[in-house]
Amino acid sequence: MTKRHQNDEKTTKSQNNDKPFESFGVTGHSWDGVSEYNVPAPRWWLIVWIICIIWATIYWFFFPAWPTLSGNTKGSLNWTKYSELNKEQQEIEAKKSVYLEQMTNTPLNEIAKNEKLLQFALNTGRSAFRENCSACHGQGAQGAKGYPNLNDDDWLWGGKLDDIYQTLLYGIRANHELTRANQMPSFGLDKILKRNEINDTIEYVLSLSNKANYNANGEAIFKANCVACHGNEGKGNQALGAPNLTDAIWLYGSNKEDLFYTIYYSRAGVMPYWKDRIDNNTIKSLSIYVHSLGGGK
Repeated sequence: MTKRHQNDEKTTKSQNNDKPFESFGVTGHSWDGVSEYNVPAPRWWLIVWIICIIWATIYWFFFPAWPTLSGNTKGSLNWTKYSELNKEQQEIEAKKSVYLEQMTNTPLNEIAKNEKLLQFALNTGRSAFRENCSACHGQGAQGAKGYPNLNDDDWLWGGKLDDIYQTLLYGIRANHELTRANQMPSFGLDKILKRNEINDTIEYVLSLSNKANYNANGEAIFKANCVACHGNEGKGNQALGAPNLTDAIWLYGSNKEDLFYTIYYSRAGVMPYWKDRIDNNTIKSLSIYVHSLGGGK
């Protein structure tokens, strides 16, 4: 026997209970003088193979498995990933309904006193904000030119929970009979003020926030035309949606070109009303979420 045969025999003996090759016989195949013996698979492998067959048969009986002309075998449990998903969703909806019922029966200002209910409202409001409000106010509610930043403490119509709730319900200059609305005159377009008078007013308004030198003529024009809404000191009036002109926050920009456009043509930003578009619990949740962003009073 060659050395190669000797090595093969030693290996085979160690794997097959020390039985020699000859006890298994040969298949009749031979390559370069090396014979193929009819050595059976290891017993552990056969056991695992049989277990797999038994497991597959049991699985086939209970669960969907084999494809058929009409789809696949359904299994005795009639289980599908869709039925499992529906079951999980029903469980979620059942838990959600408990909180929704509490939200319905709890006044807006009382929700914050219930930690679990508050967390539910914040999560619901965050989701609703991304779906309904982020297109204008941004994903982080940081706003943009013409769209208020909801993270600061500057509010045109008030930053209390009830104020935010009312704004969400009826909108701003929206097509609802209870919408918040107040229109600034188009001082230039309607020929109320001349261009030089508008420019003097701009200088005075900018001086209120230390961005320009004081302009006496501009102050006189401001006192005659603007104090009814913005107040004698230019600090605004939230009941009328008139902005504070003394801070550094400008909805439509603070450079002279932006201010000239605002005074000449006026601004009339619109926010849609959400009453009857989304349910009241979601509006409550949105109010609480926006209030929590850091600018709520």
